[in-house]
Amino acid sequence: MEWNLRRMDSELRQINSDLLQPSKSIKKPSSGTITLNVGGFLYAAHRTTLSRHQGSVLEELASGKKTVQHTDSMGNPFIDRDGPVFRHILNFLRTGDLQLPDDFREAGLLRREAEFYRLSGLVEAILEWEELRAVQREPAFLEVTDERSQGFKVYCSDPTFIDKVKGRLVQISKSRLDGFPEEFEVSSNVIQFRHFIKSEPGSRLVLKQDSTFVCTLECLKLETVMLALKAGFSIITSLDSSKGSVVAAEALHFVK
Repeated sequence: MEWNLRRMDSELRQINSDLLQPSKSIKKPSSGTITLNVGGFLYAAHRTTLSRHQGSVLEELASGKKTVQHTDSMGNPFIDRDGPVFRHILNFLRTGDLQLPDDFREAGLLRREAEFYRLSGLVEAILEWEELRAVQREPAFLEVTDERSQGFKVYCSDPTFIDKVKGRLVQISKSRLDGFPEEFEVSSNVIQFRHFIKSEPGSRLVLKQDSTFVCTLECLKLETVMLALKAGFSIITSLDSSKGSVVAAEALHFVK
């Protein structure tokens, strides 16, 4: 029996001497990357990514300043915190921006996790996101008026809608409009076009600083109304729409 075992061992070594050795295909993890086990969820990242914010828990862990106290069965550093929400923390470290889904409902949890990891920049970004969401949850009011003496005015309590209007007006302008001319009053809640000139009967054009025509007043009003409807606004009042056209009304009021 002993002879047979020796013979089998000799034959195996002749077939492939590597069979009795550790597999050479298994490579050690790169020193530039690290795999973390956060609450049972595995995340792989560059050490430089985790070290973006000096003094944070992750920077100390990635740089070796802080000794790994707990590891999982595979030898990965284990952090006993919320696993799913950690992906937003890692994405913030990668991009420098906080990008959350529109239906995200765990901002409070994410903020506490950011505080645990000592990521002050992320905490501030979450607070700003929460403030913006609070404003968006409030009923938004939109007013579109065409006053002959004051010009065309768009007012909205939601600053994000004003940004959409500005972006769309730049797209539809006949000339390149890198910024709004000084005679256009623009703030976070208001766009007001004070200066118009007449061209064809019944058509007025917005005048740019270099005396080029940007677009007709009717075009401005129509684009604003279409953006409002797409954004979920509903019209509640319309003044002087006897001509049968919403665009012809002197004042339009919307709510969302």
